[in-house]
Amino acid sequence: MSSLRIDNELCTGCGLCVDSCPVSAISIDDCLAVISDACNDCGACISVCPVEALSFPREGALQEMPIEKYSDVWIFCEEEHHKIAHVTFELLGKGRELADRLGCRLCAVLFGHEVSDLVSPLYRFGAERVYMVDDERLHSYTTAPFARAFTSLVRTHKPEIVLIGATTRGRDLAGAVATILETGLTADCTGLDIAEDGKNLVQTRPAFGGNIMARIMCMKRRPQMSTVRPKVMIMSQPDESRQGELVQEKLVIKESEILTKVVEYIKDDKGSVNLADADIIVSGGRGLGKPENFSLIRELADALGGVVGASRAAVDAGWIPYQHQVGQTGRTVRPKLYIACGISGAIQHLAGMRTSDVIVAVNRDPEAPILKIATYGIVGDLLKVVPELTRKLKERH
Repeated sequence: MSSLRIDNELCTGCGLCVDSCPVSAISIDDCLAVISDACNDCGACISVCPVEALSFPREGALQEMPIEKYSDVWIFCEEEHHKIAHVTFELLGKGRELADRLGCRLCAVLFGHEVSDLVSPLYRFGAERVYMVDDERLHSYTTAPFARAFTSLVRTHKPEIVLIGATTRGRDLAGAVATILETGLTADCTGLDIAEDGKNLVQTRPAFGGNIMARIMCMKRRPQMSTVRPKVMIMSQPDESRQGELVQEKLVIKESEILTKVVEYIKDDKGSVNLADADIIVSGGRGLGKPENFSLIRELADALGGVVGASRAAVDAGWIPYQHQVGQTGRTVRPKLYIACGISGAIQHLAGMRTSDVIVAVNRDPEAPILKIATYGIVGDLLKVVPELTRKLKERH
């Protein structure tokens, strides 16, 4: 029996709840809404009611439902300019692992306009089912329609775990969705696992400035939600033969509820740097001594065909813009080659680059923490070592 309540004194019989119901459980009788036994307490009708005549009891029927009724691992697919973000495929790789542990399906959630051709890559990277909402109002990201679409899907299909990339868009969406659903959200996770009880998601993230690693579980609410930074999880290899199931849903939202609209995209090329996708990064820290010495870092990066990174200390000192910052409060990177020059290796910095394939550290302190994780370490004055490395590289060309 449904827990949904109707206040007949407020109900006007407008019919918006009828249109929003994904299971056709609401009808209008004598100018009042009527709920049938088909109602699954998804709550989609509550947010569209203009007079707030629909509600759940105080604690909310969604949260009172036994957690055993929730299943499947969901990955939110971040799409922009008709391209799926790399972090989506990284999360599909981790999601596949978690779904296998739980014995459930791995599903992808795709929002956008005319995005049906983006479904097949999601199958190839492990998704068994794709929930797609294709609507012109989802062409550009804004919080209200995306959050409405996502929460409606969750209430209807009840996933156990939801993973979202910790990007600008992902952080905004995850916070809105978790708030509406009244469930837990762990941000910027660096590790995900299934607890020994075989049910709960163990979410690991740095805490207290990166000095400890916190293990967090959401044991009484569903779905369990996490955001994960790009380049933290390893992307699995695609299987071209893999196929899946497509479930198409509709977006039910009034235009008056969409308070913001994207008018134009203006690309900012000034000082921009793509650390997340770079194969080679040369980073400088406070050991450079002064901002002018970043020219040495740029020359070495240019010689290698790489980009310039920096430690938080260098950014905080105003030597280089924030876009170059690598670390817990900057970018998490996974390049093929990472060269750290004059960076001691604070735990916050290591958290953002320690998964690089090859790490080369140049530091005059033989006890510097960065040298303990480096593939190759050079103990010496970077003002002499870096120009010499650049010279040798140029000679080879």
